[in-house]
Amino acid sequence: MSGSCKNCSGRSLFRDDVSGNLICSSCGIVQEFDNYDAQLGGLNGPQGTFVRVGTSGSGSVLNYKDKKIYEAQKIIEDITFRLGFSASKSNDVRILVSTITEGEYGQGDWFSILVGACSYVSMRKDNRPLPMSEVASTIECDLHELGRMVLRVVDFLDLKGPAFPGFDIVGSLERAARNSPSFSKVEADTLDIIVKQGIFLLQCAMKWFLTTGRQPLPMVAAVLVLVSGLNEVNVSIDDVAMEVHAKVSTCKKRYRELLGALVEVGKKLPWGKDITKRNIVKNAPFVIQYMELKSMSNTCGQGKNFEDVGIDLQAAVSECLRKELQYESEVNNLEDDSQYFELIGNSWHDESSCDDRNKLNISHECLSLIYTKFLDEMAHLRSSGEINEIYGRKLGRKAGFQSSTEWWEGKSQLSKKLLLHQLLETDVGLNGMPPSFVTSCNAYKRRKEKINAAKNRIQRIMLPSHAAIGDVNAEKERKRKRAVGIEWEDIIIETLLLHDVKEEEIEKGHYNALLDLHVFSSWRS
Repeated sequence: MSGSCKNCSGRSLFRDDVSGNLICSSCGIVQEFDNYDAQLGGLNGPQGTFVRVGTSGSGSVLNYKDKKIYEAQKIIEDITFRLGFSASKSNDVRILVSTITEGEYGQGDWFSILVGACSYVSMRKDNRPLPMSEVASTIECDLHELGRMVLRVVDFLDLKGPAFPGFDIVGSLERAARNSPSFSKVEADTLDIIVKQGIFLLQCAMKWFLTTGRQPLPMVAAVLVLVSGLNEVNVSIDDVAMEVHAKVSTCKKRYRELLGALVEVGKKLPWGKDITKRNIVKNAPFVIQYMELKSMSNTCGQGKNFEDVGIDLQAAVSECLRKELQYESEVNNLEDDSQYFELIGNSWHDESSCDDRNKLNISHECLSLIYTKFLDEMAHLRSSGEINEIYGRKLGRKAGFQSSTEWWEGKSQLSKKLLLHQLLETDVGLNGMPPSFVTSCNAYKRRKEKINAAKNRIQRIMLPSHAAIGDVNAEKERKRKRAVGIEWEDIIIETLLLHDVKEEEIEKGHYNALLDLHVFSSWRS
């Protein structure tokens, strides 16, 4: 045999007849890997031991790429099904994922987040409401992580302007009202009224900048809870917040802000001085009716000569002077208060002559006298036992609300979705400012007062003689300050002033940066 031994390099090799192995006759070592038999013959040659020709990628044995695509499509179908997407919308999400991944799809937790982001972007492109928090809850991921993925998808697809409209908060309210379990047992007519009133109040909140720079869903929950109570539908703000995937504490805060805005509007009513946050819910029907008629005043051309009033005050006075109020034991039998808000339909009005009604000037003293007389009569009737508590929870309807059909017209354009510029041009009796802007202005004012107080303290310490001459009550002021105490902010402001920091910089409130720049840097040097 040719070749040499791998152990002793001898060339005396022979093949064993039994095993077929090659053995060295000098050292007796069996030579390894010398009996390889190549299987030649092409496709029609003999078959191998483990791999059979034509079976790769078929049946239950899939290659890696096909299996990855199959599993990825199952994930897409599962997520879109849980989100309630139609077949066509699910196909749009699948195409979007395939475009982003260049047909490779993927596996792992990141792929589920990508599918959720594509689902959200696809709905936003069609201007259909789908809260990001709902998507995050469906795929069980962190909201901020999903938001970062959404930004990456938007940047990759280069979606700008009309191609990627803003979040539809009005559509989100309607979707929440019609899909929420809390409203599942509400009659269709009542639900339609709740939706219209909710859209009206929500757009008023947008006009008052209560949703600017904030998450929209807490305000949606707050509006739904308020209008539900006005229509005698008992819902819990905790349940509604959970169903719209919003934080309960934030929803309660938005609810209080909404009530505060309604109180400001209610102050323009004849009895507005008696409206507070405690009783605004009871007065909300009248306030909303005022806001509705105020929003229609520009189009109907009535009441435009009454400053800050969008209701027909003549009708109120006429009804008070023309009729005797008949008090009954229940609030439902009281004289209908909505007569004070009617713009048209009064028997003594001539719609063809709008100028005649403007000739009647009603003083505030007259209105106050009528309202005071009304309160005195009601107090007398209560004390005599002829009438129970008005708007009591145990009489009539719940919380004493009138039927929504009595005070709600639903004819205002605010009951429908409006563009932002149309919304800002509509008058609802109040022009609010963004709460963040108001808070910032108050903070600037507070810091400015603290700066002035700190300067006075520094002046009294450095120049006590001038302080004694210039301020007679300096000693009393020091005692008062000592009783109140000086906060940490006052000490920081004094330190910054002693290091010649400009007052304009201190008013901004960036104390850490200013301390590091003007105080600690001098210590290091």
